[in-house]
Amino acid sequence: MILLKDILYKVTIEKVIGNTSVAVTNLEFDSRNIGLNDVFVAVRGTQTDGHDFIKMATNKGAIAIICEVLPDMIINGITYVQVVDAQRALALMAANYYENPSEAIKLIGVTGTNGKTTVSSLLYNLFKAAGYEVGLLSTVRIMVGNEEHKATHTTPDSLTINKYLRDMVDAGVTYCFMEVSSHGIHQKRTEGLHFAGGIFTNLSHDHLDYHKDFAEYRDVKKKFFDQLPKTAFALVNTDDKNGPVMLQNTRAKKYTYALKSYADYKVQILENQFTGLLLKINNSELWVKLIGSFNAYNMLAIYATADLLGLETLEILQLMSTLESVDGRFQYRVSPTNITSIVDYAHTPDALQNVLETINSIRTGNEELITVVGCGGDRDTQKRPKMGQIAAALSTKVIFTNDNPRSEDPDTIIKQIEAGVSPEHYKKIISITDRKQAIKTACQLAKDGDIILVAGKGHETYQEIKGERFDFDDFKIVNEYINALNK
Repeated sequence: MILLKDILYKVTIEKVIGNTSVAVTNLEFDSRNIGLNDVFVAVRGTQTDGHDFIKMATNKGAIAIICEVLPDMIINGITYVQVVDAQRALALMAANYYENPSEAIKLIGVTGTNGKTTVSSLLYNLFKAAGYEVGLLSTVRIMVGNEEHKATHTTPDSLTINKYLRDMVDAGVTYCFMEVSSHGIHQKRTEGLHFAGGIFTNLSHDHLDYHKDFAEYRDVKKKFFDQLPKTAFALVNTDDKNGPVMLQNTRAKKYTYALKSYADYKVQILENQFTGLLLKINNSELWVKLIGSFNAYNMLAIYATADLLGLETLEILQLMSTLESVDGRFQYRVSPTNITSIVDYAHTPDALQNVLETINSIRTGNEELITVVGCGGDRDTQKRPKMGQIAAALSTKVIFTNDNPRSEDPDTIIKQIEAGVSPEHYKKIISITDRKQAIKTACQLAKDGDIILVAGKGHETYQEIKGERFDFDDFKIVNEYINALNK
């Protein structure tokens, strides 16, 4: 039996009407899920306000209401708790409800614009290969040991996070690697979690549809490190000028990694090929199957984290050499006619530039680099012309197309991408609204030895148009067309 007062521990309360010693069944923030004797937390969201659904929650049997503003009508037998911040209250109550599972596990948070999925997923793979029971909370998937669950958000809501962490503890998991997004931090979904470590990858232009400016975006990321306990470690990329900023107020033990500047963990790229990278990490050489300087950073972050968590150096190096790239992250295939197709999640200017520069650093220059790229609808519009400019400057041919247009007009999005293209690159570009047709055209344009990059959607297996999701897999589609041409 769970009492309301027990799950209110650490919540900042302004007023209570009723009895907090009542037994409760479930904790919910979606009024549609409320059952008899449940607690309803009225959270203000970006689209709706939970306060508008208090009456529905009480009609469905809620025994307690947690809210920032008390309703006009108070019903006898129902406990009302007025709190300062309902989002934070939900996170703390979720942790209490599931008996604070993050304290019984080593939870490592990975934050930054790019690299979160690769670092967290490959750390999961490495520790699993080392013989540990491991958990993963990522954009691509959620893993409770060997059991896979579908991921819907980069950082799930606080109830979902704590539910899966409780499942992990019950399954004997000792380490969990978690992507921590700026949205998740800003919406306090990670409040009440006990992190054993935090990793900062990099910061570049993204999510400025949500955050008012870059400074706010940076400061939200920094808040994650500000909240780390002194028992945790904070590991940051100091080649990114925002790396040292993340460490300014943290109580955690501070560690740095870098390719270009002085750091606790250093990496050199000795060879960079389509088959992988030869790296030198802190005087040890190893070959990894991942490609590009951005992956050199990712692999160094993985090495440093494994070292800080106590794995032996030789074991770390041996396990790193076996790691494969994550689905949709520089996922490539070479056809029988020697056409290389690459699918990557690059959906920010910085990520797209990294991928294109990596390809250009490896290719001979005799082959064409054909890029297919778009931008998502209902998201940051400022990055669209930048993406267009980068794609056109660093490719020999570019096809601008749909990504996930959502509720926006795809042709308007494409025009905004085209606006960034410099006049000297106009002859390189084609615009084809239909993404499947754009990929087909790229395959038809490609000759023996050419390279096709399909950027933006990566691991996603759907396309979102006007509120509907349709099956769409970039990697599958590009290879179907190349196979058809080979025949």
